[in-house]
Amino acid sequence: MGHHIGSKSSIVPLIDRLNKYPVGLPDSDKLREILCLLFDEREAFVASRFPLEEATLQELSSRTQIAEAELLPTLERMADKGLVMDLPYGGTTYYLLLPGLIGFFEFTFMKNRTDLPLEKLARLMSEYLHERPQDGMAKEFFGSKTPLTRTLVYENRIPVTSEITTYENARQIIEQAGYGAVGMCYCRHKKEHLDQRCQKGAPTEGVCIALGTGARFLVRRGFAEEKSTGELLAVLDQARGLNLTHVTDNIRQKPSFICNCCSCCCELMAGVQLGYHEGVAKTPFLATIDARKCNDCGLCFGACNVNAITRSEAGPCCAAVDEAICLGCGACVSACKRHALALEERSQRYEPPATRKALFRTLLKEKGRLRPFVVSGAKKKLRSLVKNRG
Repeated sequence: MGHHIGSKSSIVPLIDRLNKYPVGLPDSDKLREILCLLFDEREAFVASRFPLEEATLQELSSRTQIAEAELLPTLERMADKGLVMDLPYGGTTYYLLLPGLIGFFEFTFMKNRTDLPLEKLARLMSEYLHERPQDGMAKEFFGSKTPLTRTLVYENRIPVTSEITTYENARQIIEQAGYGAVGMCYCRHKKEHLDQRCQKGAPTEGVCIALGTGARFLVRRGFAEEKSTGELLAVLDQARGLNLTHVTDNIRQKPSFICNCCSCCCELMAGVQLGYHEGVAKTPFLATIDARKCNDCGLCFGACNVNAITRSEAGPCCAAVDEAICLGCGACVSACKRHALALEERSQRYEPPATRKALFRTLLKEKGRLRPFVVSGAKKKLRSLVKNRG
């Protein structure tokens, strides 16, 4: 590993291909080192030849000029590593190159493994994600008008007069998914390899929820464990007991995951704290403080996962909520023993894009990367199967 660092024959074309996704990977020395650790030279070449859509072994063989019998072990190895997703349907397996985020960066740390230098990758990824915040990975991920992810509210904390839609309700998303699994938290596992631990005591294993087709892939390749609906809901309850924030795809139909995020480990929460206050879409609610009940205990400061609650410098209330930062998740509410915290409805309600395709199209358009491409009949059939199966 690492023998092709900087090689224009492999890494540069791979970066160019990855940057065709809605969220790309800005080039840097650290990125090239990361990719050289994750991809061997053959894998980097194969990945660089992937189309923007799913492809069969035969199609990839044609694009790479590698015989199918020789190419298949490479694709299988890449799927085991979490670099590509395999989608077996109707006797045919389709392969999809995963993006860096949300994709193979996370999958790298979603299981215990010895095939990669995890400690070195943890350091490199952490440095890469936080270098050049104004024009690096942070801006690429959080800088679009339309966020890639959104927050889910604790539905038991909303006002009794309020209602939420199915796509805003984490429990209903799980109940309607049809298939789910739980896996290791990428963020906390990466932090452990940096000798850091979650300040909230949140677990690393069995806390990240995957749903639908993505969950099937993760189970098949050993990144997650299949769970019943009841078991998934229990994970959700455990997360709420630790005041974690639920985050999912910024879409209304068939979200593929629910992450349970803390302020100290989660890269999504870190982005909001870095100043990308609109980088994760907010819920229709806002935390508020009853000044008559607040006694300056400070428990809500640590419960908020984006540092939206701070000490007030004026007025009788000792704590204050920054409306521009607050995600409206409700994770802070139970931390207040005097019941001074509550959620109230925002004046405007955000509506996410309907589907992942619509979200990606919007992001590509906002970034000036939108390019028309034709979806073959085989791909249309696959997507119909995926849609019906979840």
